[in-house]
Amino acid sequence: MTPETEFLGRVTVRLIVAEERDRFDALLEEKHYLQECPAGGQSLRYVAEAEGQWVALITFSGAAPHTKARELKIRWTPRQRARRLCFVVNNSRFLVCPSASAIQFGFARAGFMFETGQRDWQERWGIRWSWWRVCR
Repeated sequence: MTPETEFLGRVTVRLIVAEERDRFDALLEEKHYLQECPAGGQSLRYVAEAEGQWVALITFSGAAPHTKARELKIRWTPRQRARRLCFVVNNSRFLVCPSASAIQFGFARAGFMFETGQRDWQERWGIRWSWWRVCR
């Protein structure tokens, strides 16, 4: 078993509880190059833990109403955008904490995003997303 596989076997990912919100936001503000994530509206915040230590923070949020790059790529009409935008979810922040290695944790991100994030978004907001965008 590689060190990365062993490390990932000890990682659990869960939604944060209300009492952890200040800590979560403070870590993003201090450690993420884009700083905090002022996600208004629909959002979910996750923490990945290994042996009681926070090793990663992940935030999903509903799509911005207008994003030039997305509009150019998808080419929705205004009516299509109004109907379909609720199915677009952004991975608006992903922070590997200094206590973990990006090599150890980062490669597992895509699987987590699709499985856990999609399920929790549907449970919380009643919408099953069909596409997401990774924001840097």
